[in-house]
Amino acid sequence: MSNPASSRLTGAAFATLLLTAFMMGANHVAARTAFNHGLDVVTAVTVRSVLTAIVVALILWHQKVAFSVLPPQRKYLATVGVLIAVQSVCLYSAVARLPVALALLAFNTYPLTTALWARILYGHKPERALLWAMPVMMFGLALALDVLGAASGLGAARHWGEIGAGVGFALIASVTFGLALVLTQHETVGVDGRLRTFTSLTTVGVLAALVASTQGGFQWPQAEPGWWGLAWLTFLYGTAFTIMFTVLPKLGVVGNSAIMNVEPIFALVLAWGLLGQAIAPMQLVGAAVVVSTVMWLGLRKPKP
Repeated sequence: MSNPASSRLTGAAFATLLLTAFMMGANHVAARTAFNHGLDVVTAVTVRSVLTAIVVALILWHQKVAFSVLPPQRKYLATVGVLIAVQSVCLYSAVARLPVALALLAFNTYPLTTALWARILYGHKPERALLWAMPVMMFGLALALDVLGAASGLGAARHWGEIGAGVGFALIASVTFGLALVLTQHETVGVDGRLRTFTSLTTVGVLAALVASTQGGFQWPQAEPGWWGLAWLTFLYGTAFTIMFTVLPKLGVVGNSAIMNVEPIFALVLAWGLLGQAIAPMQLVGAAVVVSTVMWLGLRKPKP
């Protein structure tokens, strides 16, 4: 992941990054709307991934990107695709069970899981900044999730009975995404980012469709708001990905920027306004701590 300093961003690049973060946050709110009206997670992942893969394939064709991958890299691209499939299903499963913003906040621990996988697989020692950030981020997440059940008034046991599965799915999504990032960085060097995206999305779509076939087929929305939710989540996700791999590179922004980690904040506001989801003031403080810490990690100057 590339994290250019904010001082190097043009106004157009900054606005585009915020727009992309907004669309990614809105995608999850639209998904929750669809889930509330009968759509299942696997169907959502299939539709979203297949249609976005088609768009990316058209971009590859239009830009005449060569489909060239070295043999040793093929297995890693396939592995990354499987990991992204797991991450996609788990994150949407978390969104279906938790307030959208909390699901995204738990998932946003992926800088920590990325560092953990880099240490395990490649012996990379985490930077001191990350070591300082870890307890701060965990503290913020504990506040946001209301781990003791104080804000909910339910007590820890009943509160975790309600949110435990959703938090678990979000953390699995974080772990698998962190591993995917590490493998992408170390094992697919030289592969065009657009091609990596296409192979990942295609793998996700195929795997999700296969899972759906073993579960009795696709489960579509049972009411009109669910169909609108499915349409919007697909449009928002596909458009955001298209921007990330076509517009942002032309604006001098390569890969993901830390600014995009404001996604949970957009999701929080949208979920409050559209879904009536609200969290306690102390949880808002925790959300701010998590988002601020992740952004600080991304925007800090890299070591020479």
